[in-house]
Amino acid sequence: MLDSLTEKLARVVKTMRGQARLTEANTQDMLREVRLALLEADVALPVVRAFIARVREQALGEEVAGSLTPGQALVGVVHRELARLLGSDLEPRERELNLATQPPAVILLAGLQGAGKTTSAAKLAKWLTDARRKKVLTVSADVYRPAAIEQLQAVTAQAGAEFFPSSGAQKPADIAAAALDHARRQFFDVLIVDTAGRLAIDEAMMTEVAALHAQLAPIETLFVVDAMLGQDAVNTARAFAERLPLTGVVLTKLDGDARGGAALSVRQVTGKPIKFAGVAEKIGGLEPFDPERMAGRVLGMGDIVALVEDVQKSVDMQAAEKLAKRMQSGERFDLNDFREQVGQMRKMGGMASLLDKLPAQLTQAAGQVDTAQADKQVRRMVGIIDAMTPQERSKPELLKASRKRRIATGAGVPVQEVNRLLNQFEQMQGLMKQMKKGGMARMVRSLGALTGKGMPGGFRPR
Repeated sequence: MLDSLTEKLARVVKTMRGQARLTEANTQDMLREVRLALLEADVALPVVRAFIARVREQALGEEVAGSLTPGQALVGVVHRELARLLGSDLEPRERELNLATQPPAVILLAGLQGAGKTTSAAKLAKWLTDARRKKVLTVSADVYRPAAIEQLQAVTAQAGAEFFPSSGAQKPADIAAAALDHARRQFFDVLIVDTAGRLAIDEAMMTEVAALHAQLAPIETLFVVDAMLGQDAVNTARAFAERLPLTGVVLTKLDGDARGGAALSVRQVTGKPIKFAGVAEKIGGLEPFDPERMAGRVLGMGDIVALVEDVQKSVDMQAAEKLAKRMQSGERFDLNDFREQVGQMRKMGGMASLLDKLPAQLTQAAGQVDTAQADKQVRRMVGIIDAMTPQERSKPELLKASRKRRIATGAGVPVQEVNRLLNQFEQMQGLMKQMKKGGMARMVRSLGALTGKGMPGGFRPR
């Protein structure tokens, strides 16, 4: 997100060199670039003005350490103020989801149609189930949008939570009352209520969601907003904040917008913390929002912590350690192992998610990488391996011309694609040979060391 801001800052940093102090003169050009980049990113004009004024105030006269250029020093100021704009000045407990109430804790989701409320309800249910070990129930009070109830039922099943059935013939108030009663009797920890949205703000919509709020008295009322709305997100946020006692914001589709200005505007307009961000379409693609880390990603510093967390959540560390031991004992790395490694990358969100979390200087070539095409190629590789017999996967040397033609036909690809996969496999096989002396085990251990703890579930590689 905010790719234009990242690029402009990187360009200006290179031009500001050799001065010992940040002054009006040497910061003016950079602040102009930051202002333009923020406006191009669809950040609201009042927010841009206040942000630039504060950066100028904080930057002027700041000493430049010997190891830094003036541009780098100014980026430090911009990073601090960007993080503050996103909510770093709030207490950590204010940014976290509040469940400190007599169960069930009711979470009400509100927002326009198409903002991603239904999928966010399921993603939040999964996060609560996995990260907080909560027993979660979801219910849809959207009796207007066709298949809204069925959609929530389907995605809730994917999340591993439970769903309370409702129908379009019922009134939203009756649905909410029945769901709350069921949640109490069945001892659920959390009840997530998905409300109806509209294509635009109207009085009927606001009255209905306000009535549901009064009825349920939720401990969390989260405003779900699509980051791709741009300036419209600000107007929508203001309207909801005026009618509902919001407790936080969920920003969706941050992965789908290079501008992403809503992230920098909504928190300022509502005065409420951004509590979660939707960073991928997959059901696990919802992250607690961290202002410091998001500011780092905006400024091209990457988010290595998030990358390590992705590895810990998605990669089977015990399987990795088992593979390392097999390699050390002299066993060959075969196509079954190769498929497993490809699958692990897919679990982490694919190429786009990986590049988004790496620092800009490590992904300068990413501009030439078609991530959608790369992810498509990964899926194709899995399809080719799946078209092989178990014997062929364990003994790749069997794959001669006739077998390759059969596999290509089965996978629906040209024979050249099969040859390309085998070449990539041989490169990986060569890498694994080099790691026989414990390289993989050290890599696994280092992942735990990066976060100062062992692997999930208390597993610690030896």
